Amino acid sequence: MFLEAAIALLSMATALFMQPWRLLASQRPLAHETHGRASPLWTPLLASLVVLPWAWALPTLHHMPLQLQWSGACLVLLTLGWPLAVPVLLAVGAIAALVSPGLSWADALGLAVWQGVVPATLALLLGWLMRRLIAARAFMGARIFVYVLGRGFLGTALCIFLAGSLSQWAGHVLPGVGEQLSLVARWLMAWGDAVVTGMLCAVFVAFKPQWLATWSDQIYLSGH
Repeated sequence: MFLEAAIALLSMATALFMQPWRLLASQRPLAHETHGRASPLWTPLLASLVVLPWAWALPTLHHMPLQLQWSGACLVLLTLGWPLAVPVLLAVGAIAALVSPGLSWADALGLAVWQGVVPATLALLLGWLMRRLIAARAFMGARIFVYVLGRGFLGTALCIFLAGSLSQWAGHVLPGVGEQLSLVARWLMAWGDAVVTGMLCAVFVAFKPQWLATWSDQIYLSGH
């Protein structure tokens, strides 16, 4: 638990230092508003706080032979950006502990770190690497598929699996599953996360790009 607490405190302090609340003070109002300056990021933020706690608490709400886990952290990262995603994911862990009697605060902290902060941070590093490759002209033409497939789909599978492997190294094994089979199970579950994240990224890019804090027309649509 000491490791999880240290990661959570360090990540939260770094995120707060970057003043994530500035992302919620957008110049663009919501589509249905005629007055005010509310950020469109309020929609994915509130959706994360409503949906994710139930997804994280589900394995403790129902007894299953294999506790299927769904993170959603990479999607939160893509929609909110890292500084805002970290406090949201930590809050999701706290809410999950409140809605599930079988989830202790220590377990909720582990969920918030290994299913939330760590994969979101890995996704941030992957996005930085892809932008560097784009700047070096490693990808030619329109790069929308670099974002949707690279960050939304394949990148999510990789980040979720790496985070799950790190959590297993830290002592968090899947109940009822052997150590070697746990890695196989984590790999398969990571693809479930990847399918949902990649699909929603494609939808948001097409219809609601303002819900993606990490999206940029200049970077991913320009062919120059």
